[in-house]
Amino acid sequence: YYKTGASVTKLQTDTTNCEVQALRDAPVANQVRQSAPYYFPGRTYCDGKGNCHYTGGYWVPGRVYTEDVNAQLRLRVQDQCMAKRGYQRTEIPICSSSIARSVPPAITRTLPSLTPNSCVIRNEGGSWQIVTVGEIQLSGKPE
Repeated sequence: YYKTGASVTKLQTDTTNCEVQALRDAPVANQVRQSAPYYFPGRTYCDGKGNCHYTGGYWVPGRVYTEDVNAQLRLRVQDQCMAKRGYQRTEIPICSSSIARSVPPAITRTLPSLTPNSCVIRNEGGSWQIVTVGEIQLSGKPE
């Protein structure tokens, strides 16, 4: 989720609040399901003298699995909640290693305006840094 000018702390708080609301409004609803079985037909084997024998076919049972039937609904509820708060889903490409090496390490604390030349550097510890390639504007303060 992204909203230019929002603090990362506010983004994280809003995301958590919307996740909780979505879980409350569309709770986990696991159902046990089974995929279709598969039949392997029998075969006839014959030797060079015309002697044949037949092996019978057999069924392989379907795979048993659990599916949360509310998962997609919960995601839509979360998306709507975040949209009401001004966020939209955004994908930011990961910066190449050469770009990551060319900028001083920093942590993004406020979400900057994005351009087609924006990319993200994932830092150790889970933080990240958004940079704009070309002018290499840093969006965050050096650590």
